[in-house]
Parts: sequence; structure tokens; C-alpha cells
Amino acid sequence: MPAADLVLTAARVHTLDPARPRAEAVAVKDGTIVAVGDRTDTADWTGPGTETVDLGPATLTPGLVDAHSHPVWGLEMSDGTDLTAVTDLDGLRAALHTAIPADGWLLGWGLDHNAFGDRPLDRSLIEDIHPGVPVFLRLYDGHSALVNGAALDRAGITGPRTFGQRASVVCDPDGRPTGHLIEHAAMDLVQPYLPTPSDAERIARLRTLLGEMAATGLTGAHVMDLGDGTVPELLTAFEAEGELPLRLRLAPWCMPGSTPADLAELIALQSRAGRLWRVGGVKFFMDGTVEGGTAWLEHPDCRGQGTDAFWPDPEAYSAAVRTLDAAGVGTATHAIGDAAVRHVLDTVATLGPGARGRHRIEHIETVPDDQLPRFAELGVAASMQPPHTAYTRADQSDAWSRRLGPERAGRAWRIRELREAGAYVALGSDWPIAHHDARQVLALAQEPRGAASRGGGLSALMALEGVTSHAAAAAGEADVAGRIAPGHRADLTAFAADPLTTPAGELPGTPIALTVVGGSVRHRAV
Repeated sequence: MPAADLVLTAARVHTLDPARPRAEAVAVKDGTIVAVGDRTDTADWTGPGTETVDLGPATLTPGLVDAHSHPVWGLEMSDGTDLTAVTDLDGLRAALHTAIPADGWLLGWGLDHNAFGDRPLDRSLIEDIHPGVPVFLRLYDGHSALVNGAALDRAGITGPRTFGQRASVVCDPDGRPTGHLIEHAAMDLVQPYLPTPSDAERIARLRTLLGEMAATGLTGAHVMDLGDGTVPELLTAFEAEGELPLRLRLAPWCMPGSTPADLAELIALQSRAGRLWRVGGVKFFMDGTVEGGTAWLEHPDCRGQGTDAFWPDPEAYSAAVRTLDAAGVGTATHAIGDAAVRHVLDTVATLGPGARGRHRIEHIETVPDDQLPRFAELGVAASMQPPHTAYTRADQSDAWSRRLGPERAGRAWRIRELREAGAYVALGSDWPIAHHDARQVLALAQEPRGAASRGGGLSALMALEGVTSHAAAAAGEADVAGRIAPGHRADLTAFAADPLTTPAGELPGTPIALTVVGGSVRHRAV
């Protein structure tokens, strides 16, 4: 064969290729793996222009992929003061007191619902902090926010609103807005008034973020949004300046009320691509969140909410999926509650065998026994985020568990059971909802927290498959990605220790020696 561009050797190579599970060396040419073998084979692969990297005791795996992330829109979602460490109201008030407003606003993000205890979210809790300055605080779920009176005034919100999707401006019995905005349409009332960074600032922040993601072992991400619609232009501008550190696959949203023309536009968007990014698939929402009372449940939650779908007419959702499927476009549907999951599976069941492997469900936080085998039967991938389990508690005293009640909270994040039922289970972080560190995803997949801790986690091999071969299958790319095999993309991750034998609790501290994307080194440990 022609001399390789890059040859990597390591103490062990976990290929995830059934034809050759273990190896010691990999050869890459033109961004593609061309040979896999032993150290003794490398002499036949090298030439004058070959770069050879001996990784010593490291372990090489297929490149890790975050199967659910928001790295571009997430820059906006993570603007302002980081509130992820806040655990109670006193801590929130202290953090806001020391925060410095910027561009006329005080922004915060990552705020845990549990910080409010049993109190309803109300602007009165923060109204005396920075008087006159509009405050916009995103809750950690990304589906709700708390704003103060100045922010409501700025956006002209004086009472309840009617939306074409399940969203609400929460008001007290007198019709006074409490400042709690639930779901995207309600938060979008304030969005036009928030500070807006320039494209140059967005690109600079994105370059930093993607570099940090690569340092955790990531070589790609399934991006579950198209932001404000300008992301393709932003990524084109980024690639005009240099290479992306990660491979990005983006899924634009299809929202309630979408017309045939809207669907045609989503289909046309599938042709948009750059060197390391492309539009692939469409993102739907079948429900919202448990904590916000907008998860679609088969029975009301403990506050009498949760019996409505995000799409007021669920059949309109199904019709949209059928239109996209007929055009060969895959879908990823946010479905957290049991009724939402069931409806998505019922919809895919109407598509016929040609739809196998084309559709996926995101989150799946509570699901009954009878739905578990349907994922494999219908060829629907389960895309799940183990770090979300850390927002719950084993004693079910957290906001998520208390909303659902003991029975449904006992069915939390059934990752292991879905794998054992034969489903492809792709794993991700949902950054900035949780940290993007791929090693943390691997660790929490093996040892889930809180309400999910009783159900058991994945084996180390299953977890690694979740961010490699199963992530590739969920994207319809199993024939070109997710394994170290000739003909596959040269996206590779090198761990300083073996991720299959390192205890789960030690994985987050395991250094990443190297990441390679398309045959080019994107991260190298000093």
C-alpha cells in the first residue's frame, strides 16, 4: 500500500471491530484508516513523509463523540455568571450580589431547580438585588428561566401569553407574571433584548470551547440545534480561518406549526456542509422537562401537570416525521416522559422497515417496561445523557423525583436495561446542561447518580461503545465511523490509561494523550 500520512502505535488499541478487537498500530492516509495491525507491521506502512507517533503505554480507541450537545447555541446559554455550584436560595442571592452586570444586563446560567427547595420560582426572591438592572437566569434544564421585574418591563411582559407550543409565562392568581418563563417560546420573548456578541466574539469563544472539548477526548459532537439559523455561516467563517477541532453534525429544529414549506426547507438544509461540519437530521420536541411540569406523562405528575404534548396536535408531529422520513431524513426527538416516548415509537412504527436506523429518541428519563424492547424492534436509537442523573438524589428528595413520584422515579434513566433489550444507546452530555467532559460521561454511564443509581450502569465496554460505535449508529454512520477499521474515518482518541480497566471514579482524571480528527492531530498532551 502507499505510505501512510500518520502511523500511531500504542500499548493497546481497542478497535471495537469484531473482525479484530485488539491491535497495537494504526495507519492513516488522506483522513482514512488504511491499516490496523501489530507494531511489527509498521515498517511496511511508512515512508519519507510519514509522521509516526508512539503513544507508549496509552490506549487508543475510536474517537469519542458527544451524541447530544449544543456547542454553538450553548455559548449563548452559558453567558454570564456560572450558577452550577449554587445549592440553595442563600447561595443564589450571594452569587447574584457579587455578579457584575454587563451590557446593561445581569445574566446567569446553570441554576438547579433544587436550589429553591419547596418554594415556587418567583422574582420576589431576587427582586432586591441590583435594583433596576434586568436579570435573566437560565435554569439548568435549558427549558426555563427566572427573570426580574426590570427584565419583564424591558420585554413588555405584563401578563399571560398564548403560544403555539406548550410554553407559559407563569402568573400568580392576580395575573401578575412571577418571572418564571417555561419553555423556549416564553423565554424567546426576552431574547431580543439580551446582549448580542459579534460573530468574531462567537468564533473566538467557539474555538476555545471546541479545543477544551477535544482535550477531554472528543473528536465529534451531534449538535441538537441550528441556533438562530446563522450557524452554517458562522462555521463557514470559522473554517475560512482554520480547521474545526471537532467534527460537528447539526440537526435544525422542527417546531409545532411547521408548514409544508418549512419541511421542504429542512430537507433542503441537509445539503449544507463544510470540511468538518454538516447538517444531518432534524430535531423535534415531543415534550419539555419534568421539573418544569412539561414532560408528557401517561398520568399527571404530583402537581397535576404533565398530561400535554409539546405539539398541541401530536398527530401533526407524526405527519411531519413521515414527510421527512419519505425524503430520507432522520429525526431526533426530545422525549422525556413515558407518553412522549410511546408516541415517538408509535410514530416510527407507522414508517415501515425502511426507517430502521434512521430515527432516535433523546433523553428518555422515565419509560415503562413494555416500551424497552420496542427500541430494538423498530431500530430506534436511544440517546441518553448520564450526567443528568447527578441532578437527582438517591432518596428521591429532589425536584425531578418529587414531581414524578416513587414509581416513575424508580424507572429513571434505564440505560442498562435498554442496552440489554438490544437497543443502540448513544451517550452524550447535553452541554451546557451538563459539562461536556467525555470522561465524565463514561464514568456516569457506568455509575449513574441519584434516582438512577438503583438501576445499575453500563459495563466499561458498553460505555465506550456509547460514545463511539453506538453514537455512529445513531447518526447513521456505522459504516464509516465508530470503529478502528480500514475504510473508516481516522477519528481517534488516546487515553493515558485503559478506559476498559480504569475504575469509573478515576476516569475523569485520566489524561488524554491525543485526539485525531480526519487524520489530523487536534489535541496533543504536552
